[in-house]
Amino acid sequence: MAGRVALVTGGTRGIGAAISRMLKLRGYNVAANYAGNDVAAAAFKEETGIAVYKFDVSDFEAVKAAVAQIEKDLGPVEIVVNNAGITRDSTMRRLDRKMWDAVIDTNLGSCFNVCKAVWDGMNARGFGRVVNIGSINGQGGQYGQVNYAAAKSGIHGFTKALAQEGAAKGITVNAIAPGYTDTDMVSAVPAPVLEKIVAKIPVGRLGKADEIARGVLFLIADDAGFITGSTLSINGGQHMY
Repeated sequence: MAGRVALVTGGTRGIGAAISRMLKLRGYNVAANYAGNDVAAAAFKEETGIAVYKFDVSDFEAVKAAVAQIEKDLGPVEIVVNNAGITRDSTMRRLDRKMWDAVIDTNLGSCFNVCKAVWDGMNARGFGRVVNIGSINGQGGQYGQVNYAAAKSGIHGFTKALAQEGAAKGITVNAIAPGYTDTDMVSAVPAPVLEKIVAKIPVGRLGKADEIARGVLFLIADDAGFITGSTLSINGGQHMY
């Protein structure tokens, strides 16, 4: 329903920015979280008119305070898109504990932090939509991404468990597992490696951020109440199961 408040974490760049823009276009009142790039966030706000909020999604207390501020500014958060994510890629031999913790806390811990902050309100109102952004690499694994794959795989399990808690209260919890999408993160991959990746995608190209955003739009709709605990794979046919 137009006017519902939607919080998108990592919502000013890449897939998150596409989600934020599309939700605003469809009438949702969007709060876009970002972590540290003030210049990019200011430019995004200027361009889109979307409210931006700077906070660390891996910090439980910071998330709690930020959600309280968003609800004061915009109204109750009824839709959450847990999109924030980072990479610290390395093989196990070189991966250290700080790299592990950073990815687990940001990519997976943030899902708990944000959902915890909005869950009581969603229960009280009898409505909520949560979409957690996983990854094809959380489904099939990826060399040099033990931490990232573990976090994203954890998101899929988190989604299925929380969906069972929310179902009777009008809250749906779903996940989207994007494949390789044309974002800054993927663009940083060396060209020879990227060519090999694209060669394995049956549709023969990278995904587009708007294609992931359309999946989010489908899952958060008021009339999507019978879809919960699901993972929607948007990957060009690269991984099917």
